[in-house]
This record gives sequence, C-alpha cells and structure tokens, in this order.
Amino acid sequence: MKFDKIFLVGFMGCGKTTFGKKLARQIGWNYIDLDSYIEEKSEKSVPTIFKENGEKYFRNLETKFLKELTGLHSFVISCGGGTPCYKNNMDEILEKGASVYMKVSPDVLYERLKPEKSKRPLIANMSDSEMSDFIQNKLKERAEFYEKSNFTFDNEMESEETFINRINHFLV
Repeated sequence: MKFDKIFLVGFMGCGKTTFGKKLARQIGWNYIDLDSYIEEKSEKSVPTIFKENGEKYFRNLETKFLKELTGLHSFVISCGGGTPCYKNNMDEILEKGASVYMKVSPDVLYERLKPEKSKRPLIANMSDSEMSDFIQNKLKERAEFYEKSNFTFDNEMESEETFINRINHFLV
C-alpha cells in the first residue's frame, strides 16, 4: 500500500513536531502541526482554548480540523497527543494515510515534559508526582489507539535515519 500523507501520533513530548519537520524535509513533503493549525484557525492558543472553553470543546475543534487536513496530499501531520483517542479520529487517520506511533518510555516523557509543564494545559497545575502518575496512566489508556498505527518508531531502538528509510518505500 502507498501513502500520500503521514500522521504522527504519540504522547505529548514524544517528539512529533521535531521529527515531523525533519521527516517532511527529508522526503520532500510539506509539514503541518495540528495544534498550530487549530491555533491559527481559532485565533487562540491551545492553553487559552482549554482555559476558556474546556477540553471537550478543544477535542471537537481537533476533530473538525483533523478532517480538513485529511484532504491534503504529500503532507506530514503531527497530531496532538489525544487526537487519536477521541471520536473516530484514529479510524479517520488510518483511512486517509499512514500513521506512525512515536513511542517513548514514561520516564523519558516525564524528563522532557517537566521543564515545559506550564505550556501544557493537561499537566500545568500538577505536582511532579501527580504528573508522573498522569503520564503513566494516560499512556496506558491511550496505548490501544496509538498501537493501531501502521508503523511504530521507538528512537531507543532505531535511529531516525533507519526509520525514514524503512517507511520511505510505502510513500507515494
């Protein structure tokens, strides 16, 4: 099967944005970050949307804008950490392109997220131990969605270059 778009999924802090930009550049495709797209379209930051309207409202926006982006071709799209877990978003992703699960251990996620906690609405007001528990529990909860992906990239097991070479022959 050949794909003309790639959706990167995984927990916040797993590296979707950084890897997505690099992947798009290497394969000559365009890149878009779903959260940035939501911010641009709604003219509000994700933390502001969460604060003013709540998570449910944000998830509805996320689904709406994800559907808009599924019509694009030759794109790498970084999804929000919760995107695949709401509505039928993961089914939509799998139907419209290839999905890559950016797999990262809970300990690595904790270390990456701790310094930027204030920018992340779901963990901004948590103590360190609450955040650690949240990451463990939320990752377990979301794993069933993430693991439906066509590909898994675990950068503790494989280099970015090797992974890009591995998926390259599935791309249009």
